[in-house]
Amino acid sequence: MCLILLAWRSHPEYPLVFAGNRDERYDRPSATADFWKDEPEIYGGRDLELGGTWLGLRRSGRFAAITNYRDGPAKKPAPRSRGELTANFLRGNDGPAAYLNKLATTDGCLYGGYTLLAGDLDRLFALSNRGPGGVEELRPGVHGLSNHLLNTPWPKIVRGKRRVEALLGADEKDLIKGLFEALADHAPGDDTELPDTGVGAARERELSPAFIAADYYGTRASTVVLIGRTGNVIFIERRFGPRGAPLGQTEKQFSLQALTTGV
Repeated sequence: MCLILLAWRSHPEYPLVFAGNRDERYDRPSATADFWKDEPEIYGGRDLELGGTWLGLRRSGRFAAITNYRDGPAKKPAPRSRGELTANFLRGNDGPAAYLNKLATTDGCLYGGYTLLAGDLDRLFALSNRGPGGVEELRPGVHGLSNHLLNTPWPKIVRGKRRVEALLGADEKDLIKGLFEALADHAPGDDTELPDTGVGAARERELSPAFIAADYYGTRASTVVLIGRTGNVIFIERRFGPRGAPLGQTEKQFSLQALTTGV
């Protein structure tokens, strides 16, 4: 993914409110969000090129999402896919902090730059292989993540967090509507506020909106996930083709099998 906006333990009905855009080449094959045939407890989209995922949820309550870290053109392709980090957490049994702490000790050159979110019904953590801070626990509140570290104040993160904060009192219908509106924002950031990540000013401007619609690369999916206090899940994925052409929507509601007190 390249944009994540979330409210953690801040909405009266939904401990996790998640909205994210997956930006990718239009020609990279992927599967629509669904329960995986080889891992029927996992729900999410899937990269058909290397088998990983950018966002997924396991019926036990495990949740993970990953963004790329933009630090200029890659000198050479990393040998491992970042999507396997998300998929391996969903498949595994280590707690989120333990999983990320183990990952923090691996060779960071095995993967391209990333920031990974991993959590369960109790706690949510972040780890980047480009940041100095190690594993970071997310506190209750609204958070944003793009192609850098958690809560880096890029224009689309600042705007997106404000929109999510304004929705924290909304009911289900208005919450979903407002989250998708935030993800659909095509407005570019002001040139004076754009970061310098080594890709050039024109590319920074092209990548600055929440919703990207470039020639060969752009927002392929916008996803809203709500996890309620009783373990009810609403997972809605909207898919797009070149230049943002709508390709369809998938909505799934299901219940988690394991709940933790205090959710």
